[in-house]
Amino acid sequence: MNHRIADIVIPDSKLAAEATELLREHGTELLYNHSLRVFIFAALRGKREKMKYDPELLYISAVFHDLGLVSPYSSADERFEVDGANAARAFLQQHGIPEQTADIAWDAIALHTTPGITKWKKAEVALLANGVKLDVVGVGYEELSREQREEIVAAFPRPNFKQEIVHAFFDGISHKPFTCYGNIKADVCERLLPGYKRPNFVEMIENSPWAE
Repeated sequence: MNHRIADIVIPDSKLAAEATELLREHGTELLYNHSLRVFIFAALRGKREKMKYDPELLYISAVFHDLGLVSPYSSADERFEVDGANAARAFLQQHGIPEQTADIAWDAIALHTTPGITKWKKAEVALLANGVKLDVVGVGYEELSREQREEIVAAFPRPNFKQEIVHAFFDGISHKPFTCYGNIKADVCERLLPGYKRPNFVEMIENSPWAE
């Protein structure tokens, strides 16, 4: 791997390498390329905004952020973001990383699909969410030069990404659609899961067993 892409150095510490091996082993080529692009996009945002952050921690957060979609990390009853967050925290703690630091990675991964909150959290949390939004829905696309975009995509391609990432999300959550309540992945179930009806909070209030 070229360890500098778009003038961003990709961490190659022992810890980062072990995390990458897990992504390679349990993830897919789609998730690998997506996760590495997310890191680079996040790091570029941090560089533009002169934010202080831990590149290795941000990288590991990016590597783990979608591993909750796949075995052995996917649980039967937790949000996939929480599964990935739990895996990252366990990985970091097993390597002697302090709990407080591991908790930052947990927040970054668990919250990366929850709009409106991450910008108020630690830099790594905010940056990971920004990287994901840029790669998945294009938020911040114009902030990158054409040369930057081309270099990043050449290193970590995105063939048929728009369709394949939606199906990757669906494959990771279709066995537990109830975990999509209150988050954006309900849109995936509405599109691809026959008979799925998004839970409605107002209906839940109306059907509460409490008397008026």
